[in-house]
Amino acid sequence: MANVCPYGRFTHAVVRGIPQSPSVGEVEVEVAKLQRQYGVLVGTLRQKVGLQVLEIPADTHTNTHLPESWRIEDMAIIQGNTALLTHPLNQERCQEVEAVRRVLTELNLTIVEIEDDGATLEGSDVLFTGREFFVGLSKHTNQRGAQILAETFQDFAVSTVPVSSGTRLKNICSMGGPETIIFSNSEGARKTLRVMEQLTDHHYDILSVAEDAAANCVYVRGAGEADYLLHPTQDECPNSVSAFQKLQGYKLLPTSCSEASKLGGALSSFCLLINRKLPY
Repeated sequence: MANVCPYGRFTHAVVRGIPQSPSVGEVEVEVAKLQRQYGVLVGTLRQKVGLQVLEIPADTHTNTHLPESWRIEDMAIIQGNTALLTHPLNQERCQEVEAVRRVLTELNLTIVEIEDDGATLEGSDVLFTGREFFVGLSKHTNQRGAQILAETFQDFAVSTVPVSSGTRLKNICSMGGPETIIFSNSEGARKTLRVMEQLTDHHYDILSVAEDAAANCVYVRGAGEADYLLHPTQDECPNSVSAFQKLQGYKLLPTSCSEASKLGGALSSFCLLINRKLPY
């Protein structure tokens, strides 16, 4: 059985700069605004939460071919000392993995690669609760990808759950604490939640929020008494702020994510969170 520690203890955040052309398809975003929002999030993780932030710069030579590289969460699933490098649906995104591999290798993580070309797996479809994994089956992640994740992290139960067409699991839920899952109150999200409740042997408190965008937050367990929660701002999710205020003993950190949301991203898309104490 895995040595389970409370969810949310992190030491590092790996992020990647915003490319000059971050859009996919015909979706238009304000690139300068996306860069500012990214910068604020990185500053919050470093200065307010106290994580060591490792930043992979945007590739100025090939960024027109890597428009989604800022969505670094998709590139790896990390638990303990092991990092499973993912296999994105879009084959061009596989080019993004190399830079992530270098950083995770420098952190002395054990790297596991997916060698099955029939498997698709993206990090934004994976929710780790500290006790188990839930994998959303979407157009981005398939059953074979979930199976490889289960083979990699054999100490933890891995359950697959459906998500609504066109979305990803972490577009509708995220961890809000060691025993708390933040969930959208949309019909599709409620369906996914019912399946998760049927599959798990653990009890989780559910914090329901009105907007889908509000369901994606970044939780970090503080070294002291306070825990940190980065969540969308009141301007972006006006009907969900009261739900966040129910969390006692938290330092709530409203963080804008409006431009990333236009591209299907969310706050957690910007970072890989790692708990790694290095012998410096």
